[in-house]
Amino acid sequence: MEHRMECPKDAAEQAPSRLPVHAASPMAIPPRIVGAGRKPRVPPLPPARTLLTAFAAAAALAILCLLTSSSSRTSSLRGSWGSGEKSGSKYLYWGGRVDCPGKHCGSCAGLGHQESSLRCALEEALFLGRVFVMPSRMCLSSVHNTKGILHSSNTTLEQRWEENSCSMESLYDIDLISKTVPVILDNSKTWHEIISRSMKSDVGGVAHVQGINRDELKENPLYSKALVINRTASPLAWFMECKDRKSRRSVMLSYNFLPSMPAKKLMDAANKMKETLGDYDAIHVRRGDLLKNRNDRFGVERSLHPHLDRDTRPEFIKKRIAKWIPPGRTLFVASNERTPGFFSPLSDKYKLAYSSNFSSILEPIIENNYQLFMVERLMMRGAKTFVKTMKEFDNDLTLCDDPKKNTKVWQIPVYTDN
Repeated sequence: MEHRMECPKDAAEQAPSRLPVHAASPMAIPPRIVGAGRKPRVPPLPPARTLLTAFAAAAALAILCLLTSSSSRTSSLRGSWGSGEKSGSKYLYWGGRVDCPGKHCGSCAGLGHQESSLRCALEEALFLGRVFVMPSRMCLSSVHNTKGILHSSNTTLEQRWEENSCSMESLYDIDLISKTVPVILDNSKTWHEIISRSMKSDVGGVAHVQGINRDELKENPLYSKALVINRTASPLAWFMECKDRKSRRSVMLSYNFLPSMPAKKLMDAANKMKETLGDYDAIHVRRGDLLKNRNDRFGVERSLHPHLDRDTRPEFIKKRIAKWIPPGRTLFVASNERTPGFFSPLSDKYKLAYSSNFSSILEPIIENNYQLFMVERLMMRGAKTFVKTMKEFDNDLTLCDDPKKNTKVWQIPVYTDN
């Protein structure tokens, strides 16, 4: 979801756009199958000549990486256990981009969807007792990020994807994640070395899997003995592999796992903002990307969220939150509403605060709206009372009673109390 810094008249201007620092291209794993016995369900292997070429390229890149590691910022064993990788570690690889291979290779979903996919992959690594090979970059959806850059007509799709992405380390604390699920990045020296090791016949090699549940991956020696498991996940999204999350027994990582693992600079910024505000409440008002109405064949306006536009307007927000947040409180507002001063009518009851009030803290570190939303999310979690836009969990306080999940039922929007 795109987030904007709502600017009251006395607020500073929004931080200027900056280009992210590009990390080295990740190392793809060469196609190879291990194990004997029952034939695994795997994609077809390439010709032998292609296979040898892939292995030779992997070896060359691994050697090059070793020679240049001293000058590489990401060459440390970041994401391994303790001070280094455990001997005998095995690895789980889902792909070089979140939700790719699949329909999101040339584009991407918003931060929340990508986090759901990452959490699913991390859960499987935790279940299998393997190190997760995390994509080194996160795609920035143009729908949710206004700080894009103009593309030359000569740029390739690969270059455009690289330009519209940011490093995982700019969003998350990889070392902190690794305390729960050991992680290495796919542009690291460690991963290059693992690719080189996988070519040796005595280390297990790579098992390519698709459509196989995690229980079989753990119990079947055909997969459990492999040095690397290369999973091809659902082409719809990685998180489709965790569709059984409604069963509480299958949930190994909570919904808040990744939101609680922000990069240190984002956490520090949020802590400074919290300290400035002191005791405060917060509301999250999601409007822009969800207010998608259309006319039916009779010309009648329809909406998937018929009450959302009404319930997220200031006059209705005031009535809704009055029972939870008393007048006079400091109210932090996080929203993707694009209209300047849209929430100003709330100021007759509350002392309003926005991210834009903290430009001196945020301008030096915020490069994209994903980072901004992660800081705002920390602010919302730190509030005494937090009111969401729509309900996700049973105890949530919300501005709107419409279901968050897309019901695909287009209804006539409601703009009055009736």
